[in-house]
Amino acid sequence: MTETFDPTALMRSNIRSLVPYSTARDEFSGEGITAWLDANESPFDNGVNRYPDPHQKALKGVVSGIFGVPVNSIFIGGAGSDEAIDLLMRIFCVPGKDNIVTISPTYGVYEVAAAINDIEVRTVPLGKDFSLPVEALVSAADSNTKLTWVCSPNNPTGNAFTTAELVELANAVKGMLVIDEAYVDFSEKGTMIPFMAEFPNVVLLRTLSKARGMASLRLGMAFAHPSVALAMAMVKYPYNVNGPTQAEVIRRLTEENDLEENIATILRERKRLEDEILSKKGVKRVHPSDANFLLVEFENPDDMYEMLLNGGVLVRNRNRVPGCKGCLRITVGTPEQNDTLLKLLDEQ
Repeated sequence: MTETFDPTALMRSNIRSLVPYSTARDEFSGEGITAWLDANESPFDNGVNRYPDPHQKALKGVVSGIFGVPVNSIFIGGAGSDEAIDLLMRIFCVPGKDNIVTISPTYGVYEVAAAINDIEVRTVPLGKDFSLPVEALVSAADSNTKLTWVCSPNNPTGNAFTTAELVELANAVKGMLVIDEAYVDFSEKGTMIPFMAEFPNVVLLRTLSKARGMASLRLGMAFAHPSVALAMAMVKYPYNVNGPTQAEVIRRLTEENDLEENIATILRERKRLEDEILSKKGVKRVHPSDANFLLVEFENPDDMYEMLLNGGVLVRNRNRVPGCKGCLRITVGTPEQNDTLLKLLDEQ
């Protein structure tokens, strides 16, 4: 990818000329304000009466320090990664004209967001053993392809693609390449963050919902070329992340936590489940995983799903997803939860 590549050239013309919503506090710089009478808020201090920082400056500073990404390349979303997914569709794709390319099977929200925005979806099946079909992805694109989506580690297959494969795709792809790294903390394949400066056409999606255990707080991130991060900030609604969430995420990211220990536990339990499930009756295959879940192929997946459900264990039935026939997706739980799962499989 050449350094002269300009992502803004791929954006919709109305986005390039957009004048974003501006608050009085965007237009003000300085100190000494004792009476905030600019935003029609309640003046009675109850801890949540003021609007939150629409730019999440403090939070972005913390994220920058943890992930090694410049502040001007960070977008913070208030609905996990899903807000970033929708924004990228709206920024780059003209409804009824442009298209996106995705692998299949993969995370379903890409296709849903495209449908909401009236964008054609071109799906490319994964190769043997869920390998990345680089040439097929490139061939599926045309002059109206604005975004190619790759989830790595992929959901629901669980496998990650190497950075070498993703670099190859980034060099060859038409338009922007969006790589969803929601599960990257559980993989040894590595993140694409070190390659961001080399590839202005790459957007990385990250989440706090998986390894960092903040799914209920609904906060996700996109790391991108500054022009893309700026466009996302312009198009989003002004106060997309509430104040208590910003404060709580900062607290959890900066205070001592069990992140490394929890990841190590998940990896040990993933290996234990992989080994033990494979020996159970009715199991045909356990697919190798770089994520915090396993894709398991059963002889009778629907019956197995109901049996586990009746035993108090809820898993995800992926039997009807193209490419996942016969499969259930099983999240790696605590050792005790995994014991319950294995006991049920023994009793079938």
